[in-house]
Amino acid sequence: MKLQGILAPLTTPFAADGSVALDKLRDNVARYNPTPLIGYVAIGSTGESVLLNSDEVEQIWNAIREVAAPGKILIAGTGMESTAETIARSRRAAAIGYHAVLVKTPHYFKSGMTAEALEKHYRSVADASPVPLFLYNIPQNTGISMSADLVARLATHPNIVGIKESSGNVPLLAEIVQSTSADFLAVAGSTSALLGALAVGAAGGILGVACFLPELCTDIYTAWRAGDSASARDIQLSVLPASRKIVAELGPAGVKYAMDRAGYFGGPPRPPLLPLTEAQKQTVDDALSALLTAAARTDSQSR
Repeated sequence: MKLQGILAPLTTPFAADGSVALDKLRDNVARYNPTPLIGYVAIGSTGESVLLNSDEVEQIWNAIREVAAPGKILIAGTGMESTAETIARSRRAAAIGYHAVLVKTPHYFKSGMTAEALEKHYRSVADASPVPLFLYNIPQNTGISMSADLVARLATHPNIVGIKESSGNVPLLAEIVQSTSADFLAVAGSTSALLGALAVGAAGGILGVACFLPELCTDIYTAWRAGDSASARDIQLSVLPASRKIVAELGPAGVKYAMDRAGYFGGPPRPPLLPLTEAQKQTVDDALSALLTAAARTDSQSR
């Protein structure tokens, strides 16, 4: 599994009647295809995965697979509370044509989710999955954080190829990189932590900001890879407020509104998530305006 760059965690568009708007999803993917994004994550946290039924999930996976440009990496979010359902979804995603699966930690029975239970869960899924598996650490949503020791043990499994680390904890990601082999792919799940993550050995990022400003996210990665740390730092600093206010604080509703403002289709979130208030929309507008102004300034200085 070769993953070097930035992927977008695709949002799930909904029609006025609450159904999944597959036509809008296809349109968004078609617009992303010419960008430097190396691929897409389908049915992750930004895609409101926990609010979708199994039929909708399969429809979404198929729609993305149909439209994604050749060469784009496709990763399906398949993590469920039970090991059996996670395996079933991983097999289905592989059959549809996804290249890898992303599996979040089960979390409802928190007291039972010991390191031993998590290790057995992930090894069982990896044994049964026809495609490589990425661990998914997102403690702000699950209330469970995987330790570097647990990740290191799981990284010895031949079908567990990486981790999306979304807590923004760069020291934890650095410890994971240090304790795993060179071909284990540590991927940042927070735009705010991207540059720090790259500095300690991350392979790239799966970033909410990439849903509405994909080129800006890929610019950070490209500048870093080219050895232009000053440009990478300037772009990273300009992105920080938008990443915090739009993605971290407002979640899928904030990302979707930002997409609407950027010319993609975002639309409303699915209940019980609420659409943004007028004050929240203004917060997003202000953050986007400041970000675009900073980006234009950086661009003019580089010429």
